Amino acid sequence: MSLMGFDFEVMAPSVEDENVFFNGGTIGESLEALAAAKAQSVSVKKPSALVLGADTIVCVEKAVLGKPAGKAEAAEMLGRLSGRTHSVYTSVALLCAQCGFSARATGETKVVFCKLSASDIDDYLAREEYRDKAGAYAIQGRALVFIDRIEGCYYNVVGLPVQKTIALFTAYMTRKDAHHA
Repeated sequence: MSLMGFDFEVMAPSVEDENVFFNGGTIGESLEALAAAKAQSVSVKKPSALVLGADTIVCVEKAVLGKPAGKAEAAEMLGRLSGRTHSVYTSVALLCAQCGFSARATGETKVVFCKLSASDIDDYLAREEYRDKAGAYAIQGRALVFIDRIEGCYYNVVGLPVQKTIALFTAYMTRKDAHHA
């Protein structure tokens, strides 16, 4: 956000069970609903603020890979990604409760992993970088060596689709300017 020119404050959202958002609907709709719920949970505390919520998931062969519960699940996830193409989806939701603005968007990036050996996976997991990462990896960290190529926005894989996010802020400013004209 800083690189995009925004001043901001980070606040942890309070969404209890993220899995309930994935019981029907498309991946994009479900993920956008989760991002909106996260933004809403912060907006309740700061109703006059412009709040951005986001969430990222990894999908491989129709399976949704969220954040691993532990090292064993992380190893399983990395094994599933090994030598395959998967999609990383990040949804963003921008809202201002006070002015009634709400908008959402989803980015998708295809990521192709190299074939990983058991020792590649073990070495990566020993550093515990996988914690709190969708699909058990951080492209901006040591997992960069796992990536053969990507198709789409790199920053979407990191967790914030830049152009989609800018479009939400533009929509907010366009709406705001129209109301003040």
